[in-house]
Amino acid sequence: MTAATSSTLFPQGSTPGACAATPRDADAVLDGLDPEQREVATSLHGAVCVLAGAGTGKTRAITHRIAYGVRAGMLQPASVLAVTFTNRAAGEMRGRLRQLGAGGVQARTFHSAALRQLQYFWPKAVGGEVPRLVERKVQLVAEAAARCRVRLDRNELRDVTGEIEWSKVTQTVPEDYPAVAAKSGREAPRDAAEIGRIYATYEQLKRDRGVIDFEDVLLLTVGVLQERHDIADQVRRQYQHFVVDEYQDVSPLQQRLLELWLGDRDSLCVVGDASQTIYSFTGATPDHLLNFRTRHPGATVVKLIRDYRSTPQVVHLANGLLSQARGRAAEHRLELVSQREAGPDPVYVAYADEPAEAEGTARRIRELITPVEQGGGGVPASQIAVLYRVNAQSELYEQALADAQVPYQLRGAERFFERPEVREAGLLLRGAARGRSADPALADADIPSQVRAVLGTRGWTPDPPAGSGAVRDRWESLAALVRLAEDFAGSRPGATLSDLVAELDERAAAQHAPTVEGVTLASLHAAKGLEWDAVFLVGLTEGMVPITYAKTDQQIEEERRLLYVGVTRARHHLTLSWALSRAPGGRASRRPTRFLNGLRPGSQAVGARTLGGAGGIERGAAAPGGGGATVRRRRGPVHCRVCGRALTDAGEMKLMRCEGCPSELDEALYERLRDWRAEQAGLLGQPAYCVFTDKTLLAIAEAVPETASELARIAGVGRRKLDRFGADVLALCAGRELPSAVDDEGDDGAGGSHSGDPWQNSTEK
Repeated sequence: MTAATSSTLFPQGSTPGACAATPRDADAVLDGLDPEQREVATSLHGAVCVLAGAGTGKTRAITHRIAYGVRAGMLQPASVLAVTFTNRAAGEMRGRLRQLGAGGVQARTFHSAALRQLQYFWPKAVGGEVPRLVERKVQLVAEAAARCRVRLDRNELRDVTGEIEWSKVTQTVPEDYPAVAAKSGREAPRDAAEIGRIYATYEQLKRDRGVIDFEDVLLLTVGVLQERHDIADQVRRQYQHFVVDEYQDVSPLQQRLLELWLGDRDSLCVVGDASQTIYSFTGATPDHLLNFRTRHPGATVVKLIRDYRSTPQVVHLANGLLSQARGRAAEHRLELVSQREAGPDPVYVAYADEPAEAEGTARRIRELITPVEQGGGGVPASQIAVLYRVNAQSELYEQALADAQVPYQLRGAERFFERPEVREAGLLLRGAARGRSADPALADADIPSQVRAVLGTRGWTPDPPAGSGAVRDRWESLAALVRLAEDFAGSRPGATLSDLVAELDERAAAQHAPTVEGVTLASLHAAKGLEWDAVFLVGLTEGMVPITYAKTDQQIEEERRLLYVGVTRARHHLTLSWALSRAPGGRASRRPTRFLNGLRPGSQAVGARTLGGAGGIERGAAAPGGGGATVRRRRGPVHCRVCGRALTDAGEMKLMRCEGCPSELDEALYERLRDWRAEQAGLLGQPAYCVFTDKTLLAIAEAVPETASELARIAGVGRRKLDRFGADVLALCAGRELPSAVDDEGDDGAGGSHSGDPWQNSTEK
């Protein structure tokens, strides 16, 4: 294989519309391919296995391979079947093939190809028409559960349905489900024997009603091809050449169908990357990719390692992640070589707490989307993504981006306040707030206790359910509401449950506003196959990445691969962040994910080689108040300004004094600041905490800063807030009266900032 070198052979992020004209002949199809891609395109005989790393142009290689074979007369378009896993990927492949002059090739998903064959051959194989596809599988599973006298809520129903789907793609029959699930290490959402009974009843209901489900399409096609050799021969005469994309995601059932399509031939090209196997919970396995040479001893194997997507700095980190991997997939990892010019190093940021992480991320995004002529990064919002492990994490980022007036869109999930469980919880809390006085159990409880009690009536518990799935997703959403209540109570002493409900309504209203194309918020799983100029990987703490319920070595390694997928989504800018505590003032006990050990500055890998010269910038390690990517790391510990003791508690660091040291609070100033904040929040149409939190106002009233630099040293006063509110705050601290916001001709509408003030161009310290 030719060594990777710098290349500009084809445009970064090539799309179906990247080439202006159809190549004039077969040789022209090969123009612009690098040596390894050309090897893929010209290897048209026998089995071919393409091991393609992230961003290496695998779709380009296989579409040019098909087009070259067609244009050279070696392949008939109608004899080629290219299969992948999503309609989007199949559509993209068809578009590229048409542009290359190979428009007659079939490019479909496994299910689409199987359904066409089933519809065509069913009358001959069975007689009559193909059974109707069941429209709502979940409803049928619910009926099966009811017949088994098992009550399932909406989320349990989704999880049990998922177990049935997994059983079918792994070719597990109902009576074998308990044993196979236990052997596979699956954490079933209900008793395994109970699920087995529901599964068996579900299958019987389908037979009684003459309907089939999505998985049956594959199972029945396999059955027809196995039982009717004449039909199998007819399919094999039709399709003589097969291409399979994302081969690491093939399930045992899909692999069996592929084998029946092939027969005893080896005219097969597969493309995959074992390091991007992240869907094992659905039955996907990289074993078929890793065993390809065993099944096809004479296969040609081509490795694509030239990364055209990401900068050398991003690629270096991606390689570093895999260098510490273990297991069989890790033995076949590809070390990528970037073909792009150098870019910025990945940025590593430790924040004091989760809200600070969200605010810091939103602030950095705001800077990135600011036009270059205004001193920003000039990155379109649509080319920025915030990626997290579970969908429940989105709420903080939805709020932070809305506060920063940054448009966003969610991918693969509903907005937090539109999720059914959150909407139901809101209705329950609103009812509890109205009837609180009539409920002695809630009368004297604090807000978090009231919220826990209300949510407990719908089955919420402090301890999370085992495993993943819809039940876990629902729990995470409700847990986010509990945490929000705890934070609200901490920042609003004396507040009531009605105040919390009003706060939730205010947040929901702000996030329900229609959004234009903007920053993408998505889970790491939903980001697979996509790419952006700038990626923010957030919440990278132990317990989240890897997720708490990842117990076995195989599950831990899949979590590492999930982070690898996240890293390789970034073209140019990459920021990785974590929070040292959950809430403001909490103990800074969290640790960043083990997967970054030896890669982020100041850390050391355990039991793995550390790549030399690992790039990266670590800013804001333990930054109190969440200064973010633009905050400089404090030199040395933070000391109490009263007794001089080194501070470690995040809450004390915010106030810059020990909790037990005497307070120097100027109570009159504190009240003036609160009144001013309420006025500013009203003018901006935002919650009061978006101006300054109570803790920040308390710190200001204790420190009584006299200059912009003194004000900037207070946690929670960042550059944007200093620019926007600094003049007013310093005037209040000096005891001066503020002019009316309406009468002040010098007001620029940004809440009291004046262009002539010396702190207008200050950077956040």
